[in-house]
Amino acid sequence: MSTATHPANIHPSAVVSSRARIGRDCHIGPYSIVGDEVVLGDGVRLESHCVVDGRTTIGAGSQVFPFVSIGLAPQDLKYKGEPAETRIGKRNHIREFVTIHRGSAGGDMLTQTGDDCLIMAQAHIAHDCKLGNSVIMANAATLAGHVTIEDRANVGAYSGVHQFCRVGREAYIGGYSVVVKDALPFALTVGNHARCFGLNTTGMKRRGYSGDVIKSLHHAFRLLLSSKLNTSQALEQIRELNPDCQEVAELVRFIETSQRGVIK
Repeated sequence: MSTATHPANIHPSAVVSSRARIGRDCHIGPYSIVGDEVVLGDGVRLESHCVVDGRTTIGAGSQVFPFVSIGLAPQDLKYKGEPAETRIGKRNHIREFVTIHRGSAGGDMLTQTGDDCLIMAQAHIAHDCKLGNSVIMANAATLAGHVTIEDRANVGAYSGVHQFCRVGREAYIGGYSVVVKDALPFALTVGNHARCFGLNTTGMKRRGYSGDVIKSLHHAFRLLLSSKLNTSQALEQIRELNPDCQEVAELVRFIETSQRGVIK
């Protein structure tokens, strides 16, 4: 529990297990429930009507808004009560009605987010998902089980990502999209079913990427999306023309390591 010198602010109507580990200066709002195996880092805020249960850790400085559920059993018929975990990184903002489910034996027993993520209202993160740092999920965006979202990717409102898919670093998934293969890093991917519309140039400029990097990636995407080249031919030309660009090399590795194929 919290230390005497920095007591947590726990509303009288909240139900907090005596076995939960509550960091300094935490706030637990009205009617919230905190289970036996929960660990809250310093300065975590649970607003009203939050439920945090199971082997769940929420990192310091995170804020969880009303009616959020974190760490409960996955929506997986194969789940048999195994002691899986949920880990939420530091300084995350998790908005109203979000659901984040614990991992399962069918994955690696862990659902995890990085630091500084914004998970907007009604979004869903299923069992065994992995989110990197500074990920944004807009309202009602939905991740099926075992999805990986890399750093600084943005998943638009009401979009769905199929189980086991990856969304690459700095990717932008437009609203209402249906992603059934891996979504390329640095790319703009939109539609039902989703298509790749090339480099997310606006996002790259906002992130401060140099003109040379943007030019190299733009050329790489032109080759990759060309109707005259298959993926293998495009990758061969991309390697030859951009041997020194780290971001282009990352794009190539992402494609080469895909298990489900990539969206083009």
